[in-house]
Amino acid sequence: MNPFDFVVAIVAITFVFILLRTRMNVRHRWDQPEDRDDKAENARLHQQVDKLQERIRVLERIVTDRGAETAAQIEALRDHDRIAEEDNA
Repeated sequence: MNPFDFVVAIVAITFVFILLRTRMNVRHRWDQPEDRDDKAENARLHQQVDKLQERIRVLERIVTDRGAETAAQIEALRDHDRIAEEDNA
C-alpha cells in the first residue's frame, strides 16, 4: 500500500465516522419530546415569577410604609406562608 492510498483510506474512514455521528445526534434529537416539556416548564416558571413579583410588591409597600400597618402586614405574610406550606404538605 503506497502512502497516497493510506491517506485516502484514513480520510474515508474519518468521513464515515463523522457521518455516523451526525446521523446518530440528529436521530437522538428527534426522539426527545422537548416541546411538551418546555411548555409545561415555561408555564410553571411564569407562575413562579408572578408569585415572586407579587411578594416584591408587598415587601416594597411594607418598606415604604411607616406606621402601625407594618407589623400587621408582616404577620399576614407569615400566615400566608404557613397556609401555603400546609397546602403543599
